[in-house]
Amino acid sequence: MQPIVNPVCKYTLAAFGQWGYIGAFLGGMLFVSIFTVTTGALILLVLAEKLSPVEIGVVAGAGAVLGDLLIFRFVKDTLAEELEQIYNNFGGRHLKTLFHTKYFSWLFPVFGAIVIASPLPDELGVSLMGIAKMNTYKFLLLSFILNAVGIFLVISASALIKP
Repeated sequence: MQPIVNPVCKYTLAAFGQWGYIGAFLGGMLFVSIFTVTTGALILLVLAEKLSPVEIGVVAGAGAVLGDLLIFRFVKDTLAEELEQIYNNFGGRHLKTLFHTKYFSWLFPVFGAIVIASPLPDELGVSLMGIAKMNTYKFLLLSFILNAVGIFLVISASALIKP
């Protein structure tokens, strides 16, 4: 029995497959959010039929960096300040002291990097790096490397599984 596929969705995914590198860039941008990760993954998997996994990894990794940067700037600039005010109202001095110990200063970025490199949506990992007050340039470089490698591994694994 054939699965029922919406013709509009099928046409849209096929159109992204024709866009080549632009489609890979947009697919990478969509790959980072929990709301659009499935659409981004489908676009990248359609593109895997025409482009090499390395090319998709690099171009989609660049798109993913742009998506991650939007989340990172929001968390670092806006959300971190609001959370700090909430913590200060509820005895946050103790939490602030805990978060600025040497253990937490490297723990948040490490867990964030693991989440970004995985096929899971990046919001949690990017938020951890934003809360840790990571330098934006370090974040961009780390995000690109982790996303490019993660997307490359997903596309390569799909090529091995495909019948």
